Amino acid sequence: MFCLMYASCLGGPSEPNAARLARILAAAGPAESPGDRIVALSRQFLGTPYAADTLVGGPGEAELLVINLEGFDCFTLLDTVEALRRSASADDFPARLRSVRYRHATVAYQERRHFFSDWVADGEGPLSDVTQQIGQGRAKLATKQLNLRDDGALWLAGIPVSRRDIFYIPVELIDQQLLTALQPGDYVGIYSRQGGLDVSHTGLVVKDTDRIMLRHASSRRGVDQVVDEELFTYLQGKPGLLVYRVKQ
Repeated sequence: MFCLMYASCLGGPSEPNAARLARILAAAGPAESPGDRIVALSRQFLGTPYAADTLVGGPGEAELLVINLEGFDCFTLLDTVEALRRSASADDFPARLRSVRYRHATVAYQERRHFFSDWVADGEGPLSDVTQQIGQGRAKLATKQLNLRDDGALWLAGIPVSRRDIFYIPVELIDQQLLTALQPGDYVGIYSRQGGLDVSHTGLVVKDTDRIMLRHASSRRGVDQVVDEELFTYLQGKPGLLVYRVKQ
């Protein structure tokens, strides 16, 4: 079952949402590469309000496939854009969103991809981890116990702890040469030093003439919407960067 935010729960997109999905896909137009398509699709959401906790489901609550075009957090922006990238039509979108958001396209809390690195962990999907390639010998390895806080508690109840190797590029090692290796439409995560987390934030890369931008759903006070910000400036004071890319 679907739950369309600001609409009833139905077996597919409501008419307004279906029409908007069709308009977004049409406005993005043809693209020369998957990355260009990601940039074109995400452009349609600039100015969309930031909205946290829009997904429905939990250890004691039935999971619903939420289709929400009215507000995003940093991760739901990315999974919506990636599902649109894979969609041939508005009718195709719900199935594509299922496959992006959930392992085995199974709508269940335990199958939800809660962590950014869940996108590439099995190595079988259309995305690959290019952090080491972009890092040009500067990437570092951290072994994480995902979902296990430093104090021994869980970040997410009902989700098992999983050991995972995370590659990231320390921000102090990022220069113009490295930034130039990024491609439009690369999905990026801000590495987290906290126990049990891989990233603290996500977004995607946009190249605007001579500037490299981060397009993301910002929760910063006074912003609270999907915006473009200069990536290098945004990264200052952050621990590091992860980069995922659609396989060509």
